[in-house]
Amino acid sequence: MPAIRIVHRTSLPPVEAWPMLTDWERHGAQVPLTRTIIETAPPTRVGTIFTARTGVSRITFDDRMEVVEWRPPAEGLPGLVRLEKRGRSVTGWAEIEIRPLAAGGAEIHWREELRLRGLPRALDPVVAAAGRLLFGRALARLLRPDRQDTA
Repeated sequence: MPAIRIVHRTSLPPVEAWPMLTDWERHGAQVPLTRTIIETAPPTRVGTIFTARTGVSRITFDDRMEVVEWRPPAEGLPGLVRLEKRGRSVTGWAEIEIRPLAAGGAEIHWREELRLRGLPRALDPVVAAAGRLLFGRALARLLRPDRQDTA
């Protein structure tokens, strides 16, 4: 599985950044041609299920995910959300961890391993590079204070 690892720093404290990072509908708005469908009632918790649907018209693929770990940050403590990818097209997992920094702000660690069914493993390095670019951009946009959803 291609491994995607991104580290991003923000001046926002973890408790302020967390809701921005875990707003699943906004995740879809940051990825071109993608929308997020929440399948369970709020608030987010272990067991929450949502699908990121990417594509145009009838040519789409779904990345169905379930929250399997949900630990929001508390004052001075890190937070972690782990998602298991349970779709037919996309499998694997993703984690978003947020750590407080001693000087203020936070460091976000986005880790993801995914498999796109039908795609040869020889393309794993290309998928990983594209994922780092796409998810790194999405991460930066999710943390913008103005919270605009322009892709």
